[in-house]
Amino acid sequence: LRIKIFHQSLYLIRVSDKLIQRQTPQQTPQTPLDYNTTQNGTNSYNGGRKHILLLATTRTGSSFVGEFFNQHGENMFYLFEPLWHVERMLTTGTGAGPNGTVLAGIYRDVLQGLFLCDFSPLEKFISPPPQHHITPALFRRESSLSLCEDPVCTPVVKDVFERFHCKTRRCGPLNLTLASQSCISKGHHAIKTVRVRQLDSLRPLVEDPRLDVRVIQLVRDPRAILASRMVAFSSKYQTWKAWAQDGQVPEDDEEVKRLKGNCDHIRMSAEVGLSRPGWLRRRYMLVRYEDIARYPMQKAEEMYRFTGIPFSPQAREWILRNTQTTQEASGVYSTQKNSSEQAEKWRFSIPFKLAQVVQKVCGPTMQLFGYRFVDDEKMLVNKSISLLEERRFRSS
Repeated sequence: LRIKIFHQSLYLIRVSDKLIQRQTPQQTPQTPLDYNTTQNGTNSYNGGRKHILLLATTRTGSSFVGEFFNQHGENMFYLFEPLWHVERMLTTGTGAGPNGTVLAGIYRDVLQGLFLCDFSPLEKFISPPPQHHITPALFRRESSLSLCEDPVCTPVVKDVFERFHCKTRRCGPLNLTLASQSCISKGHHAIKTVRVRQLDSLRPLVEDPRLDVRVIQLVRDPRAILASRMVAFSSKYQTWKAWAQDGQVPEDDEEVKRLKGNCDHIRMSAEVGLSRPGWLRRRYMLVRYEDIARYPMQKAEEMYRFTGIPFSPQAREWILRNTQTTQEASGVYSTQKNSSEQAEKWRFSIPFKLAQVVQKVCGPTMQLFGYRFVDDEKMLVNKSISLLEERRFRSS
């Protein structure tokens, strides 16, 4: 009942009323969408459009896996972490932010708008506010090919020549009306996010008769995630780095509790999906990053088959080119890597003591996903011993 109430009221967040009022722009002009709904409420979208939601947490390889869909070709509209704006405004400002349930409802409703090519819910959270639906501030705009092509990629203004650009061409500030029109013109939509913590909060989105949502949950060994975060987000993980040096980890510390909470959320979401409830039937798939790293083409084919979208030659070519590189990957969001080596790299960068802590607080999560425990330092760094159980997770 509470979820329905939150769904009916997109910005009911009374704790953030002043913030939202200050950031509310005009609505993004909308083009009518050609949806049909049958009498029994099932999806009947003309053209078979699919809506793919890639769920993950930071440092699980989600940027890399997101490219599997971003590189599909001209028929795919892909967005990289649009919920970053929501999190930034509602959880890093002054005062208390919304509680977890309310925040989950906001995330869901923004995703719903974006899947329907309506950028106006997201506009409320972009700072500074877009002017006439134009913004230079969309997070990682350059990571979406569909936002870097004509007609969305407008000519760049001379004084912002270096600031607003995509990977392959320079563009001016993003016109969200043009982005909406581009979205409508595409056959399929995909969004990658690391900010949705509760799979069951997405039920109203999945059951929306205007959408055909397929949820792919990407998971990774929690020990590897911690090791990667300590490198990528060094300043935020000083406490863990200090523990790595002195070997003493107070298990009642807030950092350890946060690690446990993250693992529990991942596990509980996966348990919901793997239990195959009626509302997720044929709409949920669990994928381990380690399996993708070992067999990228095979796993990409499985994901495309699950979504019901043809596996394009462009996507195949990108995967082949970007999983066999001999160059060292660079950057926090790098998608170029030798995938088979990447999956094992963490074993040589995390002390056994920290691996033990992760195993203790994330044990149930590791067991569910088939990650083997290590008993000592020698086992940790012995690559001849696989820490991955062979598992097949049935799509619901």
